[in-house]
Amino acid sequence: MTPFKFGQYQLVPQFGQYRNNNRISITLLDAEDGIPFAVATVNLPDEPLEENEIAIKNHSENEGILWALQEAGIVGQVKREVQSGFVRIPIVELLEQ
Repeated sequence: MTPFKFGQYQLVPQFGQYRNNNRISITLLDAEDGIPFAVATVNLPDEPLEENEIAIKNHSENEGILWALQEAGIVGQVKREVQSGFVRIPIVELLEQ
């Protein structure tokens, strides 16, 4: 997959699954050395999701990652947001895997 830019970093998404419910996870790897940079998704086991929907962690150290994933064509527009603790988690459609 083609790397995409997030701030000053070039990242490559690595797709996987959460063990407890097999939902899609996205780990972002540094494009140069393959070292894990961040986990872009959140596993919300009690939140009903469609097969192609994922929850994006777009707060704290991940702030802005949603926009970068959208610009790269990996995820679509926000379909809805759900509350998780003190933050709102955007639910988006996965466009590329």
